[in-house]
Amino acid sequence: MKTHYSTTPVVIMKHRMLRVNELLKRELSGIIAREISFEGALVSINHVDVTSDLKNAHVFVSVLGSETGESVMSKFASHRATLQAELARHVTMKYTPHLTFHLDDSIERGARVIEILQEIETPCSDHE
Repeated sequence: MKTHYSTTPVVIMKHRMLRVNELLKRELSGIIAREISFEGALVSINHVDVTSDLKNAHVFVSVLGSETGESVMSKFASHRATLQAELARHVTMKYTPHLTFHLDDSIERGARVIEILQEIETPCSDHE
């Protein structure tokens, strides 16, 4: 007699959502590279989080360079409909998710943590 685990559909669903997140991240990165020009800034998509009903997607964007995060986010807001339309052309899904862009400062925070750790290490090595 076979034993069926109740968590199997959950695991499969979670794996599916991870694949959908990665697919949208890859496709959006390509579309953004072709459609939007950012002068003096490197803009990258760090993560895409699609809701379980596939109707909304939260896109986390990082900005490195001279252009401010606010100006990049306003560009994304003005191009949102175009990006969604292009995404619908490139990816076949039941629904094309509504894109919501968020500024992701995790890279800057990580760099700051490393900087602080290096400052802490420097005085200790001077005493040895």
